[in-house]
Amino acid sequence: MPKLSVVVPFYNVQTYAPDALKSLELNAREDFEFLLVDDCSTDGTPALLERAARELPGAVHLVRDRNGGLATARNTGLDAARGEYLAFLDGDDWLAPGHLARTLAAMEALGCDFVRTDHVTVTGRTRAVRHVPYGPQLVPADPRAGILPATRSTCVDYPYAWAGMYHRRLLDQGLLHFTDGLRTAEDRPWIWRLHRRARSFAAVGQPGIFYRRGISTSLTQIKDERQLDFIRAFDQVLDDTAADPDVELLLPKAVRTYCAIIAHHAGSIERFEPPVAEKLRRMSAGALQRMPPELLDQALDAMDPARSTLLRRLRRLRSGRGAA
Repeated sequence: MPKLSVVVPFYNVQTYAPDALKSLELNAREDFEFLLVDDCSTDGTPALLERAARELPGAVHLVRDRNGGLATARNTGLDAARGEYLAFLDGDDWLAPGHLARTLAAMEALGCDFVRTDHVTVTGRTRAVRHVPYGPQLVPADPRAGILPATRSTCVDYPYAWAGMYHRRLLDQGLLHFTDGLRTAEDRPWIWRLHRRARSFAAVGQPGIFYRRGISTSLTQIKDERQLDFIRAFDQVLDDTAADPDVELLLPKAVRTYCAIIAHHAGSIERFEPPVAEKLRRMSAGALQRMPPELLDQALDAMDPARSTLLRRLRRLRSGRGAA
């Protein structure tokens, strides 16, 4: 059994894949495996992955028979993973040399179910460190301690699957797979589930992952209907949280976060084509109307006036159930 399996989906990233693959080479160990998942790329990515499968120690090239999106591609890698520990990387990002070994050493020393790491955002030539929004470092804790308070950013607002490492027991318990087919916000129900159901976690710092922002291949740049999958993702967060024994404590946080994401998309609605923008309005209105009214009122009252007004207007719209 390999010590570590790293799942790396690729889709039409021939410009950036060489950096990701080189960084894997600089992290390779004889007991690491790299699961390179080609999600039916139509550019030069497949040739790069075929070469990597021959030359990169521990590389396994997995080819999907149809494009399924990031969540489904990650699941393909998870299904093939054999490691005692698991990690993720996206095909347009890269790792600092030795990052995986350092994170693994910290995780083994702590003995917890998963760890969360800092990361570096890369926008053009600008770089900035983003920290895990959790105070204690290198201290195992109950993952539920990373969800609240509702009034500030917490670990569930830091959803990046690649910013961490996970013990195989989470995979065996069914906690690491993503909701199949989600094109955006696939990390959101996933990170909430981890923090609600895992037994222990820790923040370990170590900003060794470089995350590209603002590139054309990024899901954050998509302007078509795939972006609307955030509604399905956050509906799942609300449904799962509503079934939790601590629903009264946790659901206000879930509602506030959902409202903030709706406000983010609705506040830049002009970037969508008109039919998609109209569908976003209707689906957002439906989402707001499905939320518990008292919790929604509390969330809107706590927002700044501009976002609160925007969401109150959406709330009054007819949702158009067929749009969802």
